[in-house]
Amino acid sequence: MRIESSKIALKGLRFHARHGVMEQERTTGGEFVVDVCVQCDVTAAVHSDHVEDTLNYAEIYEIINREMQTPSNLLEHLAGRIGGSMMEAFPQVQEIVITVTKKNPPLGAQLEGASVTLHLINDKTP
Repeated sequence: MRIESSKIALKGLRFHARHGVMEQERTTGGEFVVDVCVQCDVTAAVHSDHVEDTLNYAEIYEIINREMQTPSNLLEHLAGRIGGSMMEAFPQVQEIVITVTKKNPPLGAQLEGASVTLHLINDKTP
């Protein structure tokens, strides 16, 4: 058996956070949803069944949670910080696709949310 590619994903992570340009967004905060898909080689874990041979998704969550607690004006900046922190913590990560959605943004319109998606390539992958 040969593994062509492998990904680990966390979907629908919900946070109350204080991101946004408007003062009200920083004061009261709002609901945010984060989806992340990380491409990395999990071949060793497939064979060993040991968590140390893969990316521990609890550790991925902790990185995202920590970054969500630091306010940003822009979703773009927030998503970039999350991706950068993940690549720093896990140098074996090859690619990350991260989507950050602000639920109920203050636009005066009915919508589910406003999102930013970044597809990041780790140019330092061993």
